[in-house]
Amino acid sequence: MENDSYVITATELKNNLGKYLDLVGNNNKIVITKNGRKIIQLTPYTTDVEEDFIIKEKALDYQYSGRKFSYEEFMEIYENSEARMEFINGEIILLSSPSTFHQDISGNLYTILRNFLKGKPCKVFYAPFDVHFHKQNIEEPDVMQPDLLIACDLENNVTEKGCYMGTPSLVVEILSPATRSRDMVDKLNTYMLSGVKEFWIVDPKNNSVLAYGFKNFQIDAFISCKKDEILKSYCFEKLEVSVNEIFG
Repeated sequence: MENDSYVITATELKNNLGKYLDLVGNNNKIVITKNGRKIIQLTPYTTDVEEDFIIKEKALDYQYSGRKFSYEEFMEIYENSEARMEFINGEIILLSSPSTFHQDISGNLYTILRNFLKGKPCKVFYAPFDVHFHKQNIEEPDVMQPDLLIACDLENNVTEKGCYMGTPSLVVEILSPATRSRDMVDKLNTYMLSGVKEFWIVDPKNNSVLAYGFKNFQIDAFISCKKDEILKSYCFEKLEVSVNEIFG
């Protein structure tokens, strides 16, 4: 597990100090109680520079939170900011840096997908990589940075500046506590309504993968794969991925 919060007693901390220090080192938060009261919190160490960056991120988050923006307003803000951000249903979402476990999973999947696509016209890309998703019957697009994607329509959908303006065939999102509900609801809806054919939701907490197949802007297939199982792609023939290899 990573990026979770644990509530333990002072006695548990004393008896299992090494275990809980390891959890904190993997970006988890430990809340310690005494006599039923929360008295202290252990969080990962951050340098002064990192702390300054976190404060700035929170300030930006507060600035954009709860407000609705047009696509043009978002693009103006985005082009003049160094922050990573997405635009979903008129809201600006700031993206935090991924954990090491998240990056391990992303790297595993990138290698698997790239090897599969050798000699094929499609390509795999990984975040940060902006995609403008045009949902059916909705004028303004969402702008998101999927963790990974496979694009098969590159020939006529890359601008002179090298920006991809097509629709991916397969999109992958790796869950974290901060993005879990958004990935499983808002992004699923965007991908389905914009013509994406397949969407994988990788869940590090449960070592599992949810896979959706879309047809005619609706869910046509759904499977859940866990440890020791094989994930078979909905839209790519012969693409089969071991769940163990994803989390390896």
